[in-house]
Amino acid sequence: MTVSLRPWQPGDATALLVARRSAADLDRQFPGVDLGDEAAARAHIAANLSFDDRARNWAVVEDGTAVGNVGVSAIEFRHGTAWVSYWLAAGARGRGTAARAVASAAAWAFGAGLARLELGHRVDNPASCRVATAAGFVAEGIERGKLRYGTERFDVETHARLADDPEPSVEQLPRHDDH
Repeated sequence: MTVSLRPWQPGDATALLVARRSAADLDRQFPGVDLGDEAAARAHIAANLSFDDRARNWAVVEDGTAVGNVGVSAIEFRHGTAWVSYWLAAGARGRGTAARAVASAAAWAFGAGLARLELGHRVDNPASCRVATAAGFVAEGIERGKLRYGTERFDVETHARLADDPEPSVEQLPRHDDH
């Protein structure tokens, strides 16, 4: 299986729909987003999966099909900080792909001059914690009641990685930065 990262493309609309529908927990990745058809998915890719100076969203691609996203957003060069996020379709999970994608995105960010990357996961999501840890992100603390989905609030564990932290032992994915 060939896995790599590249910017999202309008032609990924069908793959985005399939990935989104693959797992109920992805509802939280797309709150209030209309992904009812390919046109809506193309609009979401164009509007929300940016690839510019403020955000880099790479499609996680397995054998030519987008199965997830890793993003570096809220890029702030004055202080050298950014926020990392990630998700995978159900069928792409459990093989270390997310950790490899996060490590690859971090390598880009540090290479671009950023000094600190942050991410957070719900404390009831141990798989996401394993991804963060495997990608070299150190847990820094719990933010109580930070997220709300529907009427329920969730605590979030924040992780960070600094440019001079040790490299994680996961192999990075090939990354293509051209559209």
